[in-house]
Amino acid sequence: MILTKYQLPPPPTNISELSLWDALEEFLMALRSSGASEKTIKAYRAGISDFIKFCGKGFVKEVTVNDVIKWRLSRLREGFDRSVKDDVKARQLTLHYYSLYVRSFLKWLGLKDEVSIVKAPRRRSITTLSDNEVVKLLNASRDLLDLLIICLLIETGLRAQELLSLTIDDIDLEGREIYVRSGKYGEERVVFIGPLTERVLSKYLEGFNSSDGRLIPLTYSGLYKRLKTLAKRAGLDPKKVRPHILRHTFATEALKKGLALPALQAILGHKDIKTTQVYLHLLKEDIKKLYMNIFSKQPTLGKELTQTT
Repeated sequence: MILTKYQLPPPPTNISELSLWDALEEFLMALRSSGASEKTIKAYRAGISDFIKFCGKGFVKEVTVNDVIKWRLSRLREGFDRSVKDDVKARQLTLHYYSLYVRSFLKWLGLKDEVSIVKAPRRRSITTLSDNEVVKLLNASRDLLDLLIICLLIETGLRAQELLSLTIDDIDLEGREIYVRSGKYGEERVVFIGPLTERVLSKYLEGFNSSDGRLIPLTYSGLYKRLKTLAKRAGLDPKKVRPHILRHTFATEALKKGLALPALQAILGHKDIKTTQVYLHLLKEDIKKLYMNIFSKQPTLGKELTQTT
């Protein structure tokens, strides 16, 4: 949700005379007219509203960089109304995004002073499932729906909400393609139907009957509960079986099998390839093993070199 991807119209000429709340509505309207999704609008509204409530200023012309600094310091120390105060990383990550939104808002308003961004915390280590764990999940499936969920997540890398948004019209079984509408960026992309998914999906569609055409007739919480139940049946730690961990597993396996990074970026729907590059770190041990296998046979050392060692 980086504002630079949107070409915003300029603010009204009297923007400095408006109240901050009125200016926020003008800003969000400009953002919406530039193609931002409702999810993006909601995120910007939350971050900027938090700042406006804190600073207590009435009008645009009254806001200074000092207000932003005080807001950041307060939130870093005390957290947000709905956050867990002890979770420092969550607090810092929220403030990282909120400070991005506030900076974009103030820049659009015409504030000339540079507003700095709170640095994002270091990423937590990424968890993936082993081949054996994936097989256990598949074997623990109780019905075709269980199987389809695991196959789709493990062979496409779909996000949970993307999976739940799929309809029968999004599926091209003959062409082995799925058209995905991303709730995160409001854009469309294509992912591909792997061999496991093709077999399960073909069988699943034989008896498919849905009033609204949704492929996976579950809510967000229903999906999580089903995955937790599958994990327990498979003898796995339920904390390790979540849609995003299956997405991580897909991405890591795709790179291991030789898929180019830009191709993986397109399949995952990442806006920035730097987001995709995080999976390269997970391959370090595999690369090390390959290296050791290649260089494990030491060449015969020359006589002079042998004598000096």
